Amino acid sequence: MTSMTIRRMAYAAGFAASALSTLAFSSAAMAQAEAPPSRQANAGAKDVSSTAEASPIAESYPNAAIGDGVTAGGYNQSRWAEDWSKLRDPKKRKDIVDQLKFISIAGDGDVYLTLSGEARFRVNQTTNPNLRDAEAQRQDILRLFGGADLHVGQHLRFYGELAHGTLEGRNLGTALPNLRNKLAVQQAFVDLTGTVADVDVGVRYGRQTFADGPNLLVVPRDNNTLFFGFNGFRAWARTAGVRADVFDYKPTAYGNGGTQDDNAESARRFSGISTGIVVPETLFGGSKLYVDPFLWRLRNRAAVWGTDNAREVRNFYGLHVWGDAGPVNLDWTINYQGGSYDNRSIKAWLILLAQTYKLGEGKSAPRVGFHADYASGGGAYGKGTLRNSLAPFGNNIYYSYQLFATPTNLVALAPNVTFSVFDKLRLTAEYQRSWRDTTSDAVYRANGSAFAGTQNFGGKKIADTLRFQAVYPFTSRLSFTGRYEHLIAGPALTNAGYKNSDFLAGWISYRF
Repeated sequence: MTSMTIRRMAYAAGFAASALSTLAFSSAAMAQAEAPPSRQANAGAKDVSSTAEASPIAESYPNAAIGDGVTAGGYNQSRWAEDWSKLRDPKKRKDIVDQLKFISIAGDGDVYLTLSGEARFRVNQTTNPNLRDAEAQRQDILRLFGGADLHVGQHLRFYGELAHGTLEGRNLGTALPNLRNKLAVQQAFVDLTGTVADVDVGVRYGRQTFADGPNLLVVPRDNNTLFFGFNGFRAWARTAGVRADVFDYKPTAYGNGGTQDDNAESARRFSGISTGIVVPETLFGGSKLYVDPFLWRLRNRAAVWGTDNAREVRNFYGLHVWGDAGPVNLDWTINYQGGSYDNRSIKAWLILLAQTYKLGEGKSAPRVGFHADYASGGGAYGKGTLRNSLAPFGNNIYYSYQLFATPTNLVALAPNVTFSVFDKLRLTAEYQRSWRDTTSDAVYRANGSAFAGTQNFGGKKIADTLRFQAVYPFTSRLSFTGRYEHLIAGPALTNAGYKNSDFLAGWISYRF
């Protein structure tokens, strides 16, 4: 899709959203609403809240598992996944902001507009940035989003979203366009839905976020200022117990100027099929479990492994099992990766096992758990089989808030606990130990690049990492999040001259 096509789709909806977003932000102090408790899928996950309950998009397959990320209390990271049609009834609108969630345009509400937005101010402080002995880095980051969702009848929908990112601070280095950006078309698409032989079907074309897979493999990445997005199409079919999505995408390559420099990448193409099966509740006594097989292909004409830059075709054959079984919440992924890199075969494995146990009743009951993960490694600095696994577009803070780890040549074990104090304050603590799968290959950062020189030194242990997070929702729309991480570098890093590091971040976020 060309940038001109995207701009034409987004301008009318996006600029209207930006103007009305300003109105909503200025009136936030007057808004009064009940605040439901926030929910976190894992340490470092986003918090979600709302003032009005939203309806599911699909009435057949369970809404929580249709592959659009978590929707809780009405809000989703991908704002188009929300459905505020219940606010068609003016009596259900609690304040002035709720008026923006259902704006009737024609046909007594058959054509309506939903506006959304977010403002987030964040400060990050990192000692020894890049794990080198250097002056601390401070990042002052501002995120502004404005979105408009136009529904034309029951089957046609247009969505546009504009985003702005500001980055200031000290010792910043190169400012990436997903952190500093004057104005970007973050999303702009059209979709068409319907029913064929009692099957819900749909197709979407344009620029869009995508989260139909394990969190560690594909997610819009809320940690960034601008979301990670794709350009292309997605189509789906859903029944009461089975669903399937097919997609063909190219990632968005942001510039850091205006909307004219945001384009689809030419080097990478991501396509495949994600499916889902509802496990009958009777099998596990009231459980809510899902089994999601997936088959993906990632083509990259400029993949970097070791000192080589070459074409890679990587196939992902995976199974994702997740959900609740009584007090146990689990999220398991088994993924074999095959294909070729520079005429060398790829043989890699990812095994990701996360689980928690709920201690008591109620939404705020504490949870204890752990994740144990294996990501194969080896071959980047040789000429034989490439055994380094790859998480292509996943949650890049899961192993390190400082982005110092990724599921490539990694073995990790991390017990954790989540609990509430003072009613609303939600705390998470985690202690992670991590090692290399093989010492003949490097230690890898969240962006996939190697820590230079680590492949030349011995040492299995990568690091011990202590991580803490606190989330406090002041109101249903306004929240504060704080994070702290202390990374104790192990021999795999220190032998190559890398250091310990501390990370402290805090941000306040308002969205409607």
